[in-house]
Amino acid sequence: MEKRYGLIGEPIEHSLSPAMHNFWFKKSGVSGDYKAYSVPMQELTETVERLKAIGIHGFNVTFPHKTAIMPLLDEVSTLAETIGAVNTVVQSNGRLIGYNTDGLGFLEGLKAHFPMLVTQKPSVLIIGAGGAARSVALVLAQVIFSRIDICNRTFERALILSESCKKFCTSQALDFAQAEKQIDQYQIIINTTSLGLYPETDHPVIKIDGAASNTLFVDLIYRPNRTAFLKDAERLGYRVMNGLPMLVCQGALAFQKWTGVYPDTKKMEDYLIRTFLS
Repeated sequence: MEKRYGLIGEPIEHSLSPAMHNFWFKKSGVSGDYKAYSVPMQELTETVERLKAIGIHGFNVTFPHKTAIMPLLDEVSTLAETIGAVNTVVQSNGRLIGYNTDGLGFLEGLKAHFPMLVTQKPSVLIIGAGGAARSVALVLAQVIFSRIDICNRTFERALILSESCKKFCTSQALDFAQAEKQIDQYQIIINTTSLGLYPETDHPVIKIDGAASNTLFVDLIYRPNRTAFLKDAERLGYRVMNGLPMLVCQGALAFQKWTGVYPDTKKMEDYLIRTFLS
């Protein structure tokens, strides 16, 4: 009998997760079917109970349920607890266990595309202080053990995330003027906000002219494949990476938790670009 998997969130129509996971089920020979379920916030508790009752083997969680789902689960991993969000759920012996593969997925994508940079324990500037920023910052702080500075329009939110990072590495909360002034101190600069989502009309997130020549600029958005932020960086000759590697690798880590198989992420990136993102 085919095992059932899925995604819950709202909206979910734009999600590439069903195409991604069903492709992996087909290519890996693992029996499974993955479907997306549009779940309004007021129906979250009922939906989780129903998914548990029907014996779903696992599911992903996206906006706006990543935090709200936590008290509905039987167990939450230490990393997910630290981040304060769950994006992957495994059903094991009738118990729902929550994990967060977002930050680890970002790290795996970074390793795949820029392996030498990771080994250099780079200094990192993260723009934004929301859920995505928290997932990436706290994983990098624990694994790379370097400097993770946080820049955000609302300074208080930057301060909260920076204090969390300080448990694992050096960290400073910055406003935009401070970040621009010391932008040459970072080897990786990551935009986790929606600023620059529309590259033809939006302005870049911050002024980056003074960054060091070897700096990598990253944007967690993958549609479009070049935001205003990344276009500006490329124009100035910097290396860039969009959010597709993170999307694929966080999905691969979820797939591994469900099936024990870590799928081919390079082939998946090529497939998604060719089929959906070209």
